[in-house]
Amino acid sequence: MHIVLSTREDEFASLPPIVPDGPIAIYGLGGGTAARLILELYPSVQLEGWEIDDILIEKAREYMELSELEKPTPKGGSLRVLVDDALSPSEDVSGKYAGIIVDLFADGKVLDQLQQVQMWHDLASRLMPNGRIMVNCAGIEEEKVVTNEKPKLVLGDSVWMLNPTIKVMSEAFPGQVYWKRTPDSEGLNFVALTGGEPDLSDWSSKVPVRLSEPVKQWKLCEDL
Repeated sequence: MHIVLSTREDEFASLPPIVPDGPIAIYGLGGGTAARLILELYPSVQLEGWEIDDILIEKAREYMELSELEKPTPKGGSLRVLVDDALSPSEDVSGKYAGIIVDLFADGKVLDQLQQVQMWHDLASRLMPNGRIMVNCAGIEEEKVVTNEKPKLVLGDSVWMLNPTIKVMSEAFPGQVYWKRTPDSEGLNFVALTGGEPDLSDWSSKVPVRLSEPVKQWKLCEDL
């Protein structure tokens, strides 16, 4: 099946080239779109998809060919599906993952647990050395802050500070969080990435052409 890349799945599909060899977790598997993209582009990758909604997994297997992703590819990659709470795993995942993709929402908002510094430290403990976390951080209501009771437009490199998820990630990992915005069907969406400074030029050369320029748009979260 040919896959057309789109919006946040584009970003998730760019993760494998900048993490060590090892399994990648997808927290918030949904119907498996991101997993399908990753396996099409990197067919040797081992994925673990965590999804708390068992009915969604059942329907995805029935109607979205999710079960096909659970079979090994010719190069040995596959998707292992776990129906469980990704933030409270039922198995020991300490130091297990090369990368973690976080796409966890409830009622259209990032889960409340992800607004806690300790939760990000817990997630980081699941990474092997030099592993990274890539996160769908949603958007912001308005790009304004109130100063002396007057609205002030926030522009440029400081706008990430209005996204609560990126802000708490920056508290958890000072100087090691990168951000960017991507267009989606409902406006501009934030995504975040943890870890040391990536070589954007090298990274862009290792992803599909469609993603090479967007990869260069990542910026360090700097307190301004």
